[in-house]
Amino acid sequence: MIKLIASDMDGTFLDGSECVPDGAFDLILRLREGGVRFAATSGRRFDTLCDLFEPVVDCMDFVASNGAQVVVEGELVDLEVFSHAAVKRLARVVDLFDTMHLALFDETRSYLLDDEARFEREVDKNLPNPVRVFDVPSPRTSILKASVYCDEAVMDMAYILTRELDDDFVFAPSGRKWIDVMQRGVSKATGVGQVLDAHGIRPEEMMAFGDSMNDYEILRMAGTSVAMGNARSAIKQIATKVIGTNVENSVQNELRKVLETL
Repeated sequence: MIKLIASDMDGTFLDGSECVPDGAFDLILRLREGGVRFAATSGRRFDTLCDLFEPVVDCMDFVASNGAQVVVEGELVDLEVFSHAAVKRLARVVDLFDTMHLALFDETRSYLLDDEARFEREVDKNLPNPVRVFDVPSPRTSILKASVYCDEAVMDMAYILTRELDDDFVFAPSGRKWIDVMQRGVSKATGVGQVLDAHGIRPEEMMAFGDSMNDYEILRMAGTSVAMGNARSAIKQIATKVIGTNVENSVQNELRKVLETL
């Protein structure tokens, strides 16, 4: 029996307008009544996820900022802050290439280490509350998330970043031109693991949905892994099943099927 459903947001649960589809809140409530928890797993920060799910925010769990913020039953159970020294190393490498541009995020702001016009907003990289900075913020600023925008050759840039900074970070292409920078040992999967532990649920009792490389680990750990029709090829290869696209509200259709089995 499925006891936890963990879903990525952009390109997966959210529709083509990056909104929660009509009827989705009711599905989350009905699943909870049937004993199935719902967890939003996303590169988005917790505050932006709360805005999206405001009507049901107290009835679900959150793995935000690619696992750096974990909230279970309304309680913050983990907050993973980037090492200031490691972020400085990241900034130095990014600065070597005029085709890469670094964005850092704390709980409310986006710190852009290049002119805002050099960044293209995309899915969860909508750069809320942007602040132009000319150096990495001080250690007093708690950086929860980092992303690199690439003018071109995303895979080449991900390779370079991995070769230079593999001891500090894991780099996962996200969307068309972005690379998610994740602290080594921190991912959506580590966050979901804490949600599972909190509820006493085994990984094989979880269904997970995703479309991008930062969903890889969570899909590998889930008993039932579901890739979107718009997912990257590698994600489709490791999934239990492939469904339609997010534009077709395919996750919500699968949730209705789960409800029919309860």
